[in-house]
Amino acid sequence: MRQPLDSALVVRVALKLLDEVGLDGLTLRRLAAELGVQAPALYWHFANKRELLDHMAQAIAEECVVELDTPEWDLALVAYARARRKGLLAHRDGAKVASGNRPVAAVFPTVEAAIEQLVAAGFTALESMRSMVAIDTYVTGFVTEEQAEQRRNAEEGWTEEQDQAAYAALAADGRFPLMAAALREGGDPNGPDTFEHGLAMLIDGMRAILGRRYERSRRS
Repeated sequence: MRQPLDSALVVRVALKLLDEVGLDGLTLRRLAAELGVQAPALYWHFANKRELLDHMAQAIAEECVVELDTPEWDLALVAYARARRKGLLAHRDGAKVASGNRPVAAVFPTVEAAIEQLVAAGFTALESMRSMVAIDTYVTGFVTEEQAEQRRNAEEGWTEEQDQAAYAALAADGRFPLMAAALREGGDPNGPDTFEHGLAMLIDGMRAILGRRYERSRRS
């Protein structure tokens, strides 16, 4: 007996199909066939593919929720960013699905709670919102590049050994001593260490906002 069609089932099957065929291969016609229905049946649940992608992005976000019981706003944001990156990487083209999505109402309570924690730490509501958007955009952009490189390597049959050989050749090239020094010290410039470096820069920037505010209040 076929399971009754509802929006949750459509999203779940769409994510499964995404992992199999990628975003370019995910069409409403193909999704309908996977569900065993005619394509028009999907429009009872989603107005178009873009709205479906919004809900798929929300489902991916819900998969990487971190339950971190800490009053430390910076630890909470770092944990969120790491979990977000892991969640996007868990799905083929996960970052492309998340890019440009319009938040659905189900996410609003989570966002409100996050803003509340940041406001309690000393940020304004506007600073809190902008900081969260900046971090989310950074994570999505970073994973977009990671997954694009994965796709290209797969298409070209490029191996990790070839990657290492290319880095070694560049490091050995005497014309670029500073690049060579960076590669010798840090290895792959596109890996998780670079992600952590960028994330730390964002968090340090937020700390600087609070630091400047504290100094102004201390002088006044």
